[in-house]
Amino acid sequence: MTTNSALTRTSIRALSLAALMVSAAPTALAADWPTFKPGQWTFDRTMTGTGAAPQKVSTSECTDPTADQKAQQTMLAEAGCRFTPLTQSGKTYRYSATCKMAGMTTTSDSVLEVESAEAYTITVDSIADGSKTHEVLRARRTGDCAK
Repeated sequence: MTTNSALTRTSIRALSLAALMVSAAPTALAADWPTFKPGQWTFDRTMTGTGAAPQKVSTSECTDPTADQKAQQTMLAEAGCRFTPLTQSGKTYRYSATCKMAGMTTTSDSVLEVESAEAYTITVDSIADGSKTHEVLRARRTGDCAK
């Protein structure tokens, strides 16, 4: 793997995380981030890029997706990311991000489909240095956290 490829993948992963966890600063027209129930969650992610085979990753963790997004928004904004206001139409939320990291600009458009307080799917289309990626993340709450 070349250094540029490694930087591109690192930036894309950071932007994907930003896209998953960010909400816009509150304004009169902006939507609020949807509220998800804390607990044990499973995240199934499929990412495809220009000329690359799809990468599939599945993780499970005890988390509060709503609280996580607030912490991630702060961290990524401090790192130079800017976000459009979160808009809502029914159970569909949309937002975009632009991040300047490692000397490269990455842009993304995200669509979050809420099924319930315990399930959502997010689709993220990104471009970094001319390389396009498409990511689909399916998140499902599977129960309470272990005590």
